[in-house]
Amino acid sequence: MSTIVATLGTDRARRLRAALTALLVAAVAVGAPFYFAPFQVFQLTMVLLYAVVLAGLNLLVGFGGQISLGHGAFFAAGAYTAAVMLDRYDTGHLATLPVAAAGCFLLGLGFGVPALRLRGLYLALVTLAFAVFLPPLLKRLEPVTGGSMGLTVDKLQPPAWSGMAEDQWTYFVVLAVTAVSLLLARNLLRSRVGRALLAVRDNESAAEVMGVRLSLHKTLAFAWSALFAGVSGCVYTWVIGFVSPDSFSFVLSITLLAGLVVGGLASLYGPLLGAAFVVYVPSVAQDISEAAPGVVFGLLIIAVMFVAPTGLAGLAGRVRGTAARRLIRTTTPDADDDRTSGSEPSAPLTPADPAPVDAEPVGAPPRPEKE
Repeated sequence: MSTIVATLGTDRARRLRAALTALLVAAVAVGAPFYFAPFQVFQLTMVLLYAVVLAGLNLLVGFGGQISLGHGAFFAAGAYTAAVMLDRYDTGHLATLPVAAAGCFLLGLGFGVPALRLRGLYLALVTLAFAVFLPPLLKRLEPVTGGSMGLTVDKLQPPAWSGMAEDQWTYFVVLAVTAVSLLLARNLLRSRVGRALLAVRDNESAAEVMGVRLSLHKTLAFAWSALFAGVSGCVYTWVIGFVSPDSFSFVLSITLLAGLVVGGLASLYGPLLGAAFVVYVPSVAQDISEAAPGVVFGLLIIAVMFVAPTGLAGLAGRVRGTAARRLIRTTTPDADDDRTSGSEPSAPLTPADPAPVDAEPVGAPPRPEKE
């Protein structure tokens, strides 16, 4: 590895490593549905689905410095938009995606207004209230939403030319949507909007002095975050084929925020790791204790946060840094190696002898002799 770095340079070696990692991840992602069982493919699909909503939540919480306990409501808005369009208007599945994204973007713009005057726990309570009152509202709108019974729609069906099963085709469609969404989030963070969000998160006063419009970027943070949640909710309808108010309780919002914190705030890989935690850990908790899976789930969250306070993404970074330091130690010759190679060790440098305490300064008058 050190030879590659010395030959190509640090920047080129980093780009080469990133390209090789991306190729490896792409190869694994493409081959996964042909290797795993249908239920395991479904779990991978749900991981990709939740990664989109967590990427949007990461824009708001991790990079924007705001907090939201109501992202399950935006997720539900996107899911019901797709379900209503498929059930009432018999539109195509792909046609529901831009409508759900645009509708949730506008909903996020309107909901971002309280963010201008509220912050911290007060903003968290307002967003939590949004997540609490939405399920009863969906039950009241029975002519449109189906009430407590919900809506059942057709799932994605593979075309005849693909030769794939339903779970495999759904996986690849969701994989494409997730890849585009994560790429959009990455480019958004590297743009002027992303730099403004970071400036607002670090110091609002300094950002305002530098010309950043706080009201605009705070509102846009909610809007972009709601857009990703709406896209994820729309894809959820494609995958499950059923929506009901009980599927989007406020517990979903808490679970999403916990998944993001466990995955790693302000990290590009945190949403993927957090989505895997949200999907797989409840299943593990159910296998450990069928009587109290929630207790096991909570204990697992505490254990992960104790081991990795900065999230799983931060833990991976620390492990990678430790491995790199050990690699440098093994490739760097020690002083013992120099001695065994036959070369004479250099003489140690000794400091000059200190002046005696009774020494007289230069030019001082002679001391009187003691009788």
